[in-house]
Amino acid sequence: MEQQKEAGTIGMWLFLLTEIMFFGGLFLAYSIYRAKYPDGFLQGSHLLSVPLGGLNTVVLIVSSLTMAMGVHYSQLGERKKLLGFLALTLVLGSVFLIVKYFEYKEKFEHHLFPAYWTYHPAADHPPTQYHGHVQVFLWIYFMMTGLHALHMIIGIALLLVIMFMAYRGKFTKEYNSPVEIFGLYWHFVDIVWIFLFPLLYLTGFHVSSGGH
Repeated sequence: MEQQKEAGTIGMWLFLLTEIMFFGGLFLAYSIYRAKYPDGFLQGSHLLSVPLGGLNTVVLIVSSLTMAMGVHYSQLGERKKLLGFLALTLVLGSVFLIVKYFEYKEKFEHHLFPAYWTYHPAADHPPTQYHGHVQVFLWIYFMMTGLHALHMIIGIALLLVIMFMAYRGKFTKEYNSPVEIFGLYWHFVDIVWIFLFPLLYLTGFHVSSGGH
């Protein structure tokens, strides 16, 4: 049993290492283009909703806490409390995706999805001379947040499986490694967002012109 737990934990860490390298490449692309188009990235960042991004940051931080409590009670073998905290984590993860949906919807409504057939921003938001550079910013925004949202969707699907197993009484004090291993995944996804929020949303926070 202990060997299985150790093997599973090592496997998850190896998976997370590949994910770190993957997201690291995206962060590198962000850094390169931000250095190349600093004013365009400031204007692009100002198009994002800091209140909604901040709300999602709080939601994910709290979900990390509820997930940690779930792992704690799985180690104690307390099934009801484990299910309760997993359910809270599920609700918070769903809230994150709902908020993200409204953010994306708002961008489509204002013709700010960066594909050539949908990208028709207003002349003053952002100013016309920055349209091309803002388009690059928005590509990176949708790529990074879209992949993060995909990881959230996968996480919620896995969480439902963990909850079903917990409901069936599969976890005990002696056997709870699936909960612990899934907790590593959830915390990783949360940490990625902690980096995304300031890079994407707060870069242009001081720009005074109005946005969408």
